[in-house]
Amino acid sequence: MTQEELNELNEEIEKEVSSEPAEETTKEAPKKEKKESKKHKKEIEELNAKLAEQEDKYLRVVAEYDNFRRRAREEKDACYRDAYADAIKEILPVIDNLERAAAFKDNDKVSEGVALTLNQFKATLEKMGVEEIAAEPGTPFDPNFHNAVMHCEDESLGESVVAEVFQKGYIKGDKVIRYTMCKVAN
Repeated sequence: MTQEELNELNEEIEKEVSSEPAEETTKEAPKKEKKESKKHKKEIEELNAKLAEQEDKYLRVVAEYDNFRRRAREEKDACYRDAYADAIKEILPVIDNLERAAAFKDNDKVSEGVALTLNQFKATLEKMGVEEIAAEPGTPFDPNFHNAVMHCEDESLGESVVAEVFQKGYIKGDKVIRYTMCKVAN
C-alpha cells in the first residue's frame, strides 16, 4: 500500500470518528471511539511497516541490478582485453623473426628468413581462424568479399570477373576483416 493510500485511509477514519453521533450521556461512547481509534492506528502502523518492507526489497533489487550491470560491463571489458592480448601474443614471434632476418647482411639469408617468417605468419593467422579470401584473376567478382577499385575491358576474361588483385582480403567466420582490392573486367 502506498503512502497516498494510507493518507486517504487516515482521512476516512477521521471523518468516521467526527461524523459519529456524540453520546454525551453515556461514558461508553468515548471508550468505543478510543478502541476504534486505536484499532485504526494499529492497522495504519501495520500497513506502514509493510510499505517500509516493500520499499526495502525494492531498493535491494535495484542495488543488485546495478551491481550486475557493473559486473557484466567489467567482464565484457576483460574479455576484450584478453582476446586482444592473445592475438598480439600470437603475432609477436613473427616480429621476432623479422628482427632476426633484418640482422643478416647476406641478401640470400635475408630473403630466406623473410620467406620463413611469411609462412609462420600465415600459419599464425590460420591458427587464429583467419582465412585468405580467394580472388585469383578469372574468379567471379563478389561485392560481399571484393572491393573493385578499377575497371578494364578484356575480351579474354568473362563479364564481372577479377582481372587483377592489388591487395589480398581476409575473413574470420562470417566477418570480413579486409576486402580484397581488385580490378574488375568487363
